[in-house]
Amino acid sequence: MGSNRYNVEILHLLVSPAHAYFGRARDGAADVPTFDAESAEVVAGKGIVGDRFFGKAAHMDAAVTLFAVESLEAIAAELDAGPLNPLLTRRNVILRGAQLAPLLGQDFVLESGGSRVEFHGGRHAQPCAWMNEMLAPGVHPAMRGRGGVRCRALSSGFLHRGPAVLVSPVPLDPAQAGEPSLLRPSRLP
Repeated sequence: MGSNRYNVEILHLLVSPAHAYFGRARDGAADVPTFDAESAEVVAGKGIVGDRFFGKAAHMDAAVTLFAVESLEAIAAELDAGPLNPLLTRRNVILRGAQLAPLLGQDFVLESGGSRVEFHGGRHAQPCAWMNEMLAPGVHPAMRGRGGVRCRALSSGFLHRGPAVLVSPVPLDPAQAGEPSLLRPSRLP
């Protein structure tokens, strides 16, 4: 399953049993419990136990979202917005040191805390307009092409906060972790 091994860090594991961002942004986010877990159980074909996307048919191919914190840091610098709270992006697995866009369409592994979980990179995690409300004005458009990758869990196991290894079938450039993907949609009328 790939011989490219990258040392990364799992900074946050966001597990939330309900959606917080729905309806109109001006009405405010829903008050739902959200946990920045030390570890999270992943079940093959279902996602993260206790999360809002767990076992939902519509989200089977995209139940777990990986996000590079470098994207948020680059966006904060571009917008001169100061530090932005990565938990407010509502992405499940927030990593440091991982270029994620090349993992689209690929099977890869995250090893952490003695456990390994296999994923399939399904599609871009497109940001929603809520990002402007929750993080800073301008974050929504700035996050396009670097909102993370929505994945399917191919195996069961645990993810743990802290040092981890990303095993990729394709070469990755960690220095590009905060850059927008070249797969950015064109802005044609």
